[in-house]
Amino acid sequence: MVSPAWVSEIGLLRNLPAYVLTATRDAAMKHALPILVAFAAACGPPQSYVLDVSAPNEDRTIAVVSFELPRRAPVAAWQAYQADGAVLPVQVDESGAGMVILTGMAAGENRVLTLVQAETTRGVSVAERAGMVSISVMGRPVTAYHAGKQPLPREDIDTVYHRSGYLHPVYTPRGYMVTDDYPPSHTHHHGIWSAWTRTAFMERNPDFWNMGSRTGTVEHVALDSLWEGPVHGGLRARHVQTDLSGEEAVRALDEEWTVRVYNAPGIHLIDLSIWQTLATDSTLHLLEHQYGGVGLRGARAWYGADNAMFLTSEGRTRADGHATRARWCHMGGTVDGEQIGIAVLGHPDNYEAPQPMRIHPDEPFFNYAPTQAGGFAISPGQTFDMRYRFVVYDGEADPALLDALWQDYAHPLVGTVRRR
Repeated sequence: MVSPAWVSEIGLLRNLPAYVLTATRDAAMKHALPILVAFAAACGPPQSYVLDVSAPNEDRTIAVVSFELPRRAPVAAWQAYQADGAVLPVQVDESGAGMVILTGMAAGENRVLTLVQAETTRGVSVAERAGMVSISVMGRPVTAYHAGKQPLPREDIDTVYHRSGYLHPVYTPRGYMVTDDYPPSHTHHHGIWSAWTRTAFMERNPDFWNMGSRTGTVEHVALDSLWEGPVHGGLRARHVQTDLSGEEAVRALDEEWTVRVYNAPGIHLIDLSIWQTLATDSTLHLLEHQYGGVGLRGARAWYGADNAMFLTSEGRTRADGHATRARWCHMGGTVDGEQIGIAVLGHPDNYEAPQPMRIHPDEPFFNYAPTQAGGFAISPGQTFDMRYRFVVYDGEADPALLDALWQDYAHPLVGTVRRR
């Protein structure tokens, strides 16, 4: 064995345990030294990088920033240190794609952060149990995805309304529920869900939204992946919109959902991205109609013309907002005496963006409805996509905050990484 005294003479290797050196002095110098040097380097100080982030000409109250680590950067957990000493969680996947959430960036500001390897920190947790995927941030529930059909909440509900593949409940940071499921007045409404309404398909007219018509339905078919991390977590799932209007059911539309929940301060942020493709070679015609696409059913306490408040990015309300276009729309009211709300931000790349809206006159219901602008079709070989960000909060709507969040969603910041 090589003696510890000899090991100490090799300055770089003095801290290696003696059992690593298993050959004679000469053999070790010839064969083991290159391996030991590499081992020592790997055990040395963790690598660090500098992340530069520049804000454009508008303030970014909360900014979801993406970046790419250098190709040779280690696969590890990271943290970001700001100049003011604040330590921020960072999430990096195996490809080196990273994400960090910054706050309070002024227009034109350049912020420099140091990225350092660190222990994995707590953030967004995702858990699947009995057909429900629950997502929480720092131990607080945010939402749940229905991967399976859950027990119906009332005995008087016809099983034709029984469905899966939607988000409910959705909670504010303080734990108040902002969505409803199977409401008595509209049993086919389910938290946050997707379906088309007035359609033409194979010389038939299935309605996938109004399930009571018994001509169409939407169901979850597969849960492809779950992930969690210090900055974001979520799921990828598949649905099918099925035509029930003929003698035999026909799979009309395949749908993929990606749900991403962020570890954002003071609010809950939920991204929903949807991709739809035909399941057959027959075109699906989406006919002009006042609603259809992605729906949002608000809290049951908001039922009634005077109990839900709407506000759009253009300053319109329930009184004059229906069938107008807007970048975002807030819906809110009181639950258990507390004012809460949820806003839907439409991505500028969506079809007909900024899309026209369905704002119901007395139900707590909102829908970005591209079919209000006229009919269109999903054709063979085409993918139709929809992207929305849901902002959930306690208190009144803050138009300035929602404007800033829409800017960040529409034009996200991308940081650059360099060696320190």
